[in-house]
Amino acid sequence: MNRPPTLGAKILMYAVLVLMTLFALYPLWFAILASGRPGDRLYTFNLAGMFIPTEWTWENYRTLLSDTVFLTWVKNSLFVATLTAVASVCLGTSGGFAFSRFRFRGREAGLILFLAIQAFPGILALVPVAQILSAIGLYRNHFGLIMAYMAGQLVFATWMLKGYFDTIPIDLEEAGMIDGAGPIQSFVHIALPLARPMLATTTLFGFMAGWGEFFLANILIPAPDAKKTVMVGMYQMANEVNIPWGQFAAGAVMVIIPILLVFLYVQQYLEAGLTVGGVKG
Repeated sequence: MNRPPTLGAKILMYAVLVLMTLFALYPLWFAILASGRPGDRLYTFNLAGMFIPTEWTWENYRTLLSDTVFLTWVKNSLFVATLTAVASVCLGTSGGFAFSRFRFRGREAGLILFLAIQAFPGILALVPVAQILSAIGLYRNHFGLIMAYMAGQLVFATWMLKGYFDTIPIDLEEAGMIDGAGPIQSFVHIALPLARPMLATTTLFGFMAGWGEFFLANILIPAPDAKKTVMVGMYQMANEVNIPWGQFAAGAVMVIIPILLVFLYVQQYLEAGLTVGGVKG
């Protein structure tokens, strides 16, 4: 019989949890403080200013929004990230469902090949990806960048959704077919609603892949400024003489907002136990 933890153990446990939470949240809080400091100062000699906003100005935000094309960068990143998420869900859902429900020649080999592709470092494929996009006229184009992101996201989405479809009882779809539903109707009206938690997770990861990636976006969209994504644009704000730390911090705070909004939207679907009780023995 397990004994309940003692008072001392509870205090120690909660103390560790609080410390780990502060350790995880302080970088974000540090960026918020740095974004409000006058000038381009990343640090302050005032010890209290490292933890609380002893001085605050909106000048870094105003300069970033008025003196740069930051909003254009954000618009480009939103376009790329949204289409990457949509394509990840659509293609990954169909692929994952096919690998989960159908038995066909080459199925196992296809799954192993997907794993091999996922294990292959994406940076090593940069040169052939750039050459392919250049050959089809999509180099320096946002659609080409989306295709490059999809090359990595599709494998992840297919494997994740395949594993989730495996947990959904096939009896539910068979019962729908007995009632007159076709294969496509069973997929759309039975399997997809039950897979909402994984669809939400795939959407979130697809959006994050297109929103926060830097290296591919820097190589495949080199110029002009009006086509850059927000990560590339902010990085290239720096020069050999001056690094605008205050504007960097302000931009870092603002680029977090879309991720938070997407997470708040999809978290309603991240519930578990949707299939519990769906089939009675």
